Amino acid sequence: MPITLRRSISAAVLAVGLAVGPMHVPSPAAASDVTATDATAREARRVDAVPTPTLDWTPCELGECATATLPLDYDDPQGPQISVALTRIPARQPERRIGSLFLNPGGPGASGRDFPQRATQWIGQDVRDRFDLIGFDPRGTFASTTTQCFPRQAKLDKVTGVLKGMGFPVTRQEETEYTKAANKLARACSGHGRTVASSISTAEVARDLDVLRRAVGDHQLTYLGFSYGTYLGQVYANMFPSRVRALAIDGVIDPTKWVGTPATADVPMTVRMNSAPGSEAALHELLKRCSEAVEVCGVPDAEALLAKVTARLKQSPLQVPQGDGTISPLTYQGFVTTLLYALYNQETAPTIPALIATVDAMQSPATDGDQQMALGGSYIRAARRVARTATKYDNLVESVPAIMCGDSLNPRRAATWSSLSATEDARAPLFGRHWLWNSVACNEQAWRISDEDAWPGPFDAQTSATVLVVGSLHDPATSYASAQAVAQLLPNSRLLSNNNWGHTAYGLSACATSHVDRYLVDGVLPEAGALCSDGVQPFQG
Repeated sequence: MPITLRRSISAAVLAVGLAVGPMHVPSPAAASDVTATDATAREARRVDAVPTPTLDWTPCELGECATATLPLDYDDPQGPQISVALTRIPARQPERRIGSLFLNPGGPGASGRDFPQRATQWIGQDVRDRFDLIGFDPRGTFASTTTQCFPRQAKLDKVTGVLKGMGFPVTRQEETEYTKAANKLARACSGHGRTVASSISTAEVARDLDVLRRAVGDHQLTYLGFSYGTYLGQVYANMFPSRVRALAIDGVIDPTKWVGTPATADVPMTVRMNSAPGSEAALHELLKRCSEAVEVCGVPDAEALLAKVTARLKQSPLQVPQGDGTISPLTYQGFVTTLLYALYNQETAPTIPALIATVDAMQSPATDGDQQMALGGSYIRAARRVARTATKYDNLVESVPAIMCGDSLNPRRAATWSSLSATEDARAPLFGRHWLWNSVACNEQAWRISDEDAWPGPFDAQTSATVLVVGSLHDPATSYASAQAVAQLLPNSRLLSNNNWGHTAYGLSACATSHVDRYLVDGVLPEAGALCSDGVQPFQG
């Protein structure tokens, strides 16, 4: 699934008493008798019926903290309530304050409470001066009312041990084991956890966002979202198009592929997203550049070396010696995941050839014990650096599928995922399975709850302000083609392209950051067709 690894990562959570049903979201066809104007008017009435919550901001380790009480079901604003946890870092120049900038780091379901504090390290100075930075944990996650699908932690731990421990299945036996664990998760969320798990679709978060906008005193929303946060931004823009002051999205999801249609419902949403070919393309472009600059890269024929290393890892894990004298197995899945995570950041992407070469050396029978120890330490340090860069929160194995499955149409049977494994292997030999299996819990035979108020589209509303769409040419998760598609889909939008590596551009490319800042502060858009070309390129001296 799309994830914002520089800021957060996911592995890849309901109205009370909601009847169990086979579908997750109303299909676009089912919504065809309601015009877009009628739908947005209905959404405005829903949220406007909710009293403005009072935010009691108090100092905390993240700046200022508050909690908002909001309806579990916006059709019943006086019914069961949930809590949403927020943080705020006030504008540095309050006399010039424009309003609040809501931030979302992605996920889906990534914690947003600590995001403003982290964002101060790279967010633009003018933005810091003139906006309160607002972060929040979306409903169903972390410090907000959270998803709890299992009655006991031990049962969750067993499922988590398989799903996170394996990463993704390679053999038929692993597919069976992985599917069994995913189905246990889906049935638990459809049973014990259904009250919350069926009310945390992105549309519900967008409704919360609009009420929170009102609670901080803003007439219209100013928003900056990354990765999955771009989908949240688009859902908000289409539900409340007249309430957009400025909305910038970076690392962009194509919403039509995320949600799906009746015609594409038999294809898992993680396949529709086309993230696997994007990841594959980014890796092979990186290795191609390595071969063209071997004197800088230092690894001759990295492509061939990768094929050799992964073939051996598929046969058996590599036993990597630890500094404390213990041995840790490096599996094929673990190595592929490290490569993918490394692609998410311009700093770690160039380390990939060295990672491959290190594993190759450890696999060599000519490497003695002392050398193995040294190489093992080198690999572990590099892999941990990738993980530190990638992981900004501990993925909750329940909340991520609950959001994904609540938003999207997916195949009925888990067997569909197995039947597509060979196709995805051919389409993206390294990363196809990683992306494919992230959504298997969404099979409708196991995931048997729905959010009747999820947003099925459309996604082409005429917004009150132009939406700024930021796309990176070498993004390994949300492809540049997705950014292009969204810029075509939204009639009032502007595409900003950039050549940087990694997932998202803001805070990495000075050019992209400057354009986004001017847009957020003054509403100034980059010229049509603008391309930022200041991204750090691997192996250039």
